Parts: sequence; C-alpha cells; structure tokens
Amino acid sequence: MMKHLMAKSSVALAVLTTLTGALITAPAQAQNYPITAGQKATANQVASKGVPLSELAPDAPESYTIKRGDTLWAISKLYLTTPWRWPELWGMNLSDIKNPHRIYPGQVLKLERLNGVARLTTGEAEPEVVKLSPRTRYESLADNALPTLNPRAIEPFLAEPLVVDDAEFRGAPRIVSAQEGRVLLSKGDRAYVRGQDGNPLLDDEPQQKMFRVFRNATPLKDPESGEVLGYEAQYVGKATLVRGESAAGGAIVPATIDIVGAKEEMRVGDRLLPEPPRQFLSYIPHAPAEDLVGSIISVYGSAVVNAAQNQVVAINKGTRDGLEAGHVMAILKRGARVIDKGDDRRPLMQLPNERNGLLMVFRTFDRVSYGLILEITDGVRVGDRLVSPR
Repeated sequence: MMKHLMAKSSVALAVLTTLTGALITAPAQAQNYPITAGQKATANQVASKGVPLSELAPDAPESYTIKRGDTLWAISKLYLTTPWRWPELWGMNLSDIKNPHRIYPGQVLKLERLNGVARLTTGEAEPEVVKLSPRTRYESLADNALPTLNPRAIEPFLAEPLVVDDAEFRGAPRIVSAQEGRVLLSKGDRAYVRGQDGNPLLDDEPQQKMFRVFRNATPLKDPESGEVLGYEAQYVGKATLVRGESAAGGAIVPATIDIVGAKEEMRVGDRLLPEPPRQFLSYIPHAPAEDLVGSIISVYGSAVVNAAQNQVVAINKGTRDGLEAGHVMAILKRGARVIDKGDDRRPLMQLPNERNGLLMVFRTFDRVSYGLILEITDGVRVGDRLVSPR
C-alpha cells in the first residue's frame, strides 16, 4: 500500500503513538515497532493468497490517493468489510509495505482483482507543476504519517480516567490546606498535602516527584451482578512535590506541592496519585484471539446513559480477561421485551439482540477498560452487550 519512504532519506524519523495520544519522533531504527508475530504471520499468508473478493467492501475504490486527515482505520474500512483486519490489508501489498504504520499522504492505492482474489499495489501521485519561489520549506515525513485513529478522539481521555480500588484511593495523599485560606486552587498555586494511614509523603527520591490530582472516586458496577469492579477517579490537574512531610515543635508539617497544570480548580480533600510512566501503545484494530462477552458499564464524562459515536465508554472487561489496547468489540443492542398481541394468551416475548456498531479498546485496567465507539447505527446504552466481532 505504500513504498518505504524512509529509504529516501536517512534523516527521516519514525513515528510512534504515545500514551498521551500525541505523535512523537524516534530514531528510524524503531520502524518495526510495534508489529506482533501474529500480525506478520497473517500478513504473510494473505500476501501469498490475496484477499477473497467476498471480503472486499462493496464500494472498494479502484484507486485512492491518501490525504491528510486519513487514518489507518478509515483506509482499512475503504477496502475490507471488517476494518479491524488490518494485517490482511497490509498483506495485500506486503512487498511494498515493510511496516503498516508507515503510510503517508500522496501515495496512491490501486486495487487489482485476479482469479477471485484482490491485492493492492501502490504508486506515487503525479507531482503538481508549481512555480518555484526563492524560499525553502522543510517538512518532516514523520509529521505526515497516518495514525490508526484520529488522536484527538481519545487524547483527552488517556490521561483523565483512572481506575483504582477503593482502598488505594482512600490511602492516597490528600490536599489539606492552601495558602492564605484559599478554597480553590489553580495552576501556579501552592498547597499542602498529608499522606494517609501512617505513610507520610516524603521527598525521598533523586528525581522530582510528579503527581496527578483526582477527586470523586465513582464506583463502576457490573450491570449484571452489581459488583463494584473499580472506582473511576476524576482527573483535575497535576502537581510537583516541593518538600516532603516533617515535624516541628510537636506539630505535623505537611508536604508542599505546586500546582503545575489544572483541568479544573482543585480544592482541599482532592487526592494525589503518582504520575505513571510514559508508555508506547499500538492501536492497530484487531479482534480478540478468544471469544469475549462483556457489557458497557458507564459513559465517561456524561451523566446520561446514552453514548454517541466517538464517545468513550467503560466496559466490564480488563487485562485479566485477556483484553488489550486495539481490541475491537461488536456492540449489541438489547432486544425489547414485548407482548404478542396476536396470541390470545398474550405471551411475553424477548426480541433478539441486534448488532449496533463497533468500539475499540484503547486503555485497559485489571477489571475495567475504556473503549472508543467507532461506528453505531443507534444510540448505545449502559448495559448493552459486547461480543467478539466474528
């Protein structure tokens, strides 16, 4: 689907997607990150056989020029009936695509149908005739590489929702006071913090300690059993530790923090949790290896139970169930319970569940995960079922 443009320039940079959803540059030797052995095996198989015509999207274009704003999900959906089967699309042109993450605007995809199977070939768009002007413009190829999804759709949620257990949240250091009797805190303010359960907040590491500030740990309950699977803490800002706790004259001297970032104003009682290490995640859509069944347990950032396309939802499955970032799940709309009025006995009927769309998991915890709704035909509700997209 593309030619390996990196071979054209030794100074070009690879692109990786970080936990924050932002695109950062890394040395070119990172170009094979992060392709799994299973994805490559699937691609090799498809490269030798092609994709059956029955698995092509009905309106798959004969040619398509990749443009800014495209995503790997959107391109996969153009050509395949199942967009999460990205390795198959990669395998359709494996000789040109050394890494499925390295796709750039300006490349032209061409669909070939032969002997009942389909493959993609690539080329470059015809260069435009332009009038030269006495100026120089430089643009890194890394800035143009296509992400799997639009990073803006999930970036705000990657740092915000945090799932903890009740004991962990209650044991986290809390803001106990602010300077000059202030009630609300914002960026640039100084505040004072105490550790809990006999664990003082100490400045005992060579590096400066960074914290995220949270409040209101809301229980996330399984819609079937009512079991609390975790607590979703509301992210309100960031802080750095200036001084650890101590004692003077028989009195407790709380730790000192400076507020360095604020999503909203903070206050006494808010809790501090350590800033997690930066991680690199792959958002290549793919179906779970094993059949999974789950449910939507909440709509993030909303007081209502309905969710629309591109909203984030919490689901009752996590890493202990084998769920990982990139897993795609089919959303089933619950069938209504209705009376058969044509039967004199008026029996109650349970209509079958119907497929309503797809979501992709982008952040996982032990028993809970967050997913982005990619496609829906009707509103998604808390309690809707999730199954593997077979």
